[in-house]
This record gives sequence, C-alpha cells and structure tokens, in this order.
Amino acid sequence: MTRFGYTLMTEQAGPKDLVRHAQEAERRGFDFEVSSDHYFPWLDSMGHSPYAWSVLGAVAQVTERVDLMTYVTCPTMRYHPAVVAQKAATLAVLSDGRFTLGLGAGESLNEHVVGERWPAVGERHDMLEEALVIIRDLLDGERVTWAGEHFRVDQAKLWDLPDEPVEIAVAVSGGQSVSRFSATADHLVSTLPDGDLVTKWREQRRGEGLPEGRAIGQVPVCWDPDPDAALARAHDLFRWSGLGWAVNADLPTTEAFEAATSFVRPEDVGEAIACGPDLDAMVESVAPFWEAGYTDIALVQVGGDSQDDFLATVAEPLLEKLRAAAG
Repeated sequence: MTRFGYTLMTEQAGPKDLVRHAQEAERRGFDFEVSSDHYFPWLDSMGHSPYAWSVLGAVAQVTERVDLMTYVTCPTMRYHPAVVAQKAATLAVLSDGRFTLGLGAGESLNEHVVGERWPAVGERHDMLEEALVIIRDLLDGERVTWAGEHFRVDQAKLWDLPDEPVEIAVAVSGGQSVSRFSATADHLVSTLPDGDLVTKWREQRRGEGLPEGRAIGQVPVCWDPDPDAALARAHDLFRWSGLGWAVNADLPTTEAFEAATSFVRPEDVGEAIACGPDLDAMVESVAPFWEAGYTDIALVQVGGDSQDDFLATVAEPLLEKLRAAAG
C-alpha cells in the first residue's frame, strides 16, 4: 500500500508554525512527515529557513505515530558526517525509532555559507560515498577512526543510539548514482516519477541480496479555493522547481534563482503543479509516482500561510482520494 506524507517545507514557514503543522498533519492522517534541510530558501519571497534538526526534535515530541525524515541532508560540507550521525541517532531516540536519515549531495545555495569551494557533481558524489561509510559505521555503534580523501575522523563513537540502527535513504537522479548508492543506503529518494530509476534500484538491491527498500518521492500541490490565487502563489514561491536539480544544485544565492526564473510564466508553473480547489487534479498529478513504483509520496502544499486551511479543509478528503486511487 502506498504511503502518503506531509512536507515540513522549512523555506516557507517559521519553526513554531512547522511544529504546529506537523502535529496537525499527524492528526489528519498522514503516514509520515519529511523536512527539508536548508540554510537559505530558494527565493526571497519564501521568507524562512530555520534549522531543520531543532524543528524535528520538537516535532518528535509533539507527534506519536508518523515516521520522520530529512528530505534531504547534505553530510559533506555544512555538516561533517560524524556530526550528522550523532544528530540522526539522537533524533531516532527522541522519536522512538521513527526517524529515517535522508541524505543527498547538496546544493551550493546551502553549502556555500561555510566558505568552501563548490565541487563538481562527480566529486560531490565521492564525498557523499565516503560520508555514508562513516555515518553507517557510527550508527552501527562502532568507534570510528577514518583518514579518507575528503574526511578525517578521530576515534568517534555515538553514546546514545536507538534500539535499531537508523535507516538511510539517498537521493539519486540517474543510473550512475543508483549504481553507486544502492548497496550502501536502505531506500531511494527522488523527485522524479521515473519508473526505470526505481526498477534499476530494486534490481541492484536484489542482486546484492538486500531488501528492495522504499522509494520515496515528493510532489508539490497548491490548493486554494481560488484557482487564480493558487496559481499566483505557486508562481511566486515555487517557480524554481521547474529548473531541475542539475541547475538548482549549482546556483549559489536567492538572487541567482530570481534571475534564472525571471522568464518562467505562471502558465508554465500551472502545467507542472496542480493549482486550485480540484482534488481530482491533485490526485492525477501524484499518480505518476505510484505508477512508477514509489512506495512513499510526500506532498508539498505551496505557501506557508496556506497550511492551516489546507490541513483543516483538504488533507483528509485528499488522502482518502489518493488511497482509493493508489490501491
């Protein structure tokens, strides 16, 4: 059965609102909740970017049932992998084992703040691969000393671990990254409804004698009783999403995103994001993910100020329609 999640989009709401939204999303029936982990929003108009790990720690205390996840954390520049492992273990303890560590190769927008150069994608994947080994060993309770090409660790050990090791999900975008990470992560993350990607992941996992794991996707929607207001809000806040991650990963500032999206029209956004009051249109926009084999799909409701109305008015009937359609 497909699971449906709610996205704590830290770029469009402050920390107290995010915690409140998380509690209400659980009450409305979402199966899991994912949080972005940014230092910057993509556009100035989004207006927020609190520290995701503090938010998730609070969310772990006001929820009881939903699984929690970072979607996704970059464990290579802004955070050292040994520190990421400690954060993940602590959050898993606080949530009674409900936490999955989602990892990715990062975006310049968030990682440039520490003053290091921004590597090319191949080197970023090298760094992520090395970080994964360190994080996995620490989460398994080992004392780790490491001298690699990108990281050094000196006798690190985690003293507070959950009863079961934290599972790891990794963001992939193509065959090369699937081949690289399918054996070292537990689950796949992607924002593309690409059935070939999911199939290749599962085939490679089976070939290694490993469980297939989950495929975790994400889809933006912009509900509003007024379709014109919904489209305007989606264009204002989410027009960056059409650039694709190959572009998004290398843009360093919100000003760069403003320039890169200056020619994106509202109708372009409307073709990519279901906007307005039509729940059936939203279901149709999500369907390609379960048809591609995704087991978990997180929804993003565009607009921080719209979350309360979305959760109170739309969440339950939308989840009912999604579950009926996904089977």
